[in-house]
Amino acid sequence: MITPVILCGGSGTRLWPVSRKGFPKQFVPFLGDQSLFAATAERLSGPGFAQPLVMTRADFRFVVAEQLLEQGIDPAAILIEPDARDSAPAVLAAALYLAKDNPDALMLVAPSDHMIADAAAFRAAIESGVPAARAGDIVTFGITPTRAETGYGWLELGAATGETRPVARFVEKPDTATAEAMFTAEGYLWNAGLFLFTAGKMVDSFKEHAPELIAPVQAAIDAGTSDLGFLRLEPKAWSGAKPISIDYAIMEKASNISAVPYHGAWNDLGGWDAVAREMGADEAGVSSAGPVTAIDCHTSLLRSESDDIELVGIGLENLIVVAMHDAVLVADRARAQEVKQAVATLKAKEARQAETFAYDHRPWGSFESIAIGERFQVKRIVVKPGAALSLQSHVHRAEHWIVVSGTAKVTIGEEVKLLTENQSVYVPLGAVHRLENPGKLPMVLIEVQTGAYLGEDDIVRYEDVYAR
Repeated sequence: MITPVILCGGSGTRLWPVSRKGFPKQFVPFLGDQSLFAATAERLSGPGFAQPLVMTRADFRFVVAEQLLEQGIDPAAILIEPDARDSAPAVLAAALYLAKDNPDALMLVAPSDHMIADAAAFRAAIESGVPAARAGDIVTFGITPTRAETGYGWLELGAATGETRPVARFVEKPDTATAEAMFTAEGYLWNAGLFLFTAGKMVDSFKEHAPELIAPVQAAIDAGTSDLGFLRLEPKAWSGAKPISIDYAIMEKASNISAVPYHGAWNDLGGWDAVAREMGADEAGVSSAGPVTAIDCHTSLLRSESDDIELVGIGLENLIVVAMHDAVLVADRARAQEVKQAVATLKAKEARQAETFAYDHRPWGSFESIAIGERFQVKRIVVKPGAALSLQSHVHRAEHWIVVSGTAKVTIGEEVKLLTENQSVYVPLGAVHRLENPGKLPMVLIEVQTGAYLGEDDIVRYEDVYAR
């Protein structure tokens, strides 16, 4: 049995504005109804696979759990990283966690944001790498290149030895000339960041090549705390692990690296140009999604993320245009990789849209900011059946709640009441209150906030079932 270790962090910058730090690309259904994370978990389940282990951040823990539940997948564990330290500490934490019970446990490390259309062919490639992993190799899965790509790392292969081939070297993201030379030559693959090995062998590799990471990561696990089914790694110990990628820490130093070529379709959706390739295009080369009207447009991506926004393009060529309620991206298609620099610029000017949405996910449901102005804000709040917000109060704002659908159980001070459709209630400034959905259907209400400060951090929590 292979234990999938799904790396589920990310900053959400390369596919802005649809992907942001608060809800990065792996959770977004870019194509169809299934997110990249959900598709990854489904692809790595079934015969031959054990329950997955997920490495993620606290902000994403409930999204991870919910999307796994929707796939009918019960994880072996969800480990919460206190802060991002790159992939090497995350992989080591997973290896130490599994090796404690079984050093021979097979681990498949997989990013959560890759698109692989042929799941059966991918599983067959994984299976072909098992003998080498059992024999002590670290097996990587390289993608057969289809173009001279400069946005990926590459693998240079050694002489053929059967289904697996030794890796001669890892090549950093190349310039155009180098990429073209490797594409036309034999023996090169794209580096997909997928690795198969035993937990004990990976721990031994860290002891040999990156021993300074062992103590802080082990301490973070040992002092970790259980929280609603998640394992929170201990923050102080975790901070002692230097940020470094698994490629730099292990792969470029180890001598027991072998590769299995994967010949099927693969895409890491590393930019809007990659999304356009997966979406397909019409005869003019236009990829479109949502309410879009393209007039005399060519080789462009036009995407509206809202049914209320009609995106109209006239005479566009080689452009990326992505429209949302609170942000619009217009970029030269050849400069798709520069979107992350745009996010950095927005963050420097303290633009809210750099990292957060008007629509925000919460463990109890979601909310959307509909209107905001001087001393007021209007939100649409959706609470899942059986869910409850924390018992809380606000220092700077009062709130008015109007139930649109469903039933709300409202606590204000010592009073508890039920509200149904078209009924409303006032929550005074400073009042201790809670909102719950006792019903079996989602409850929707409109919240009107008034006050001197309306930030999400104006909250004092007294009780919270989600331990925030």
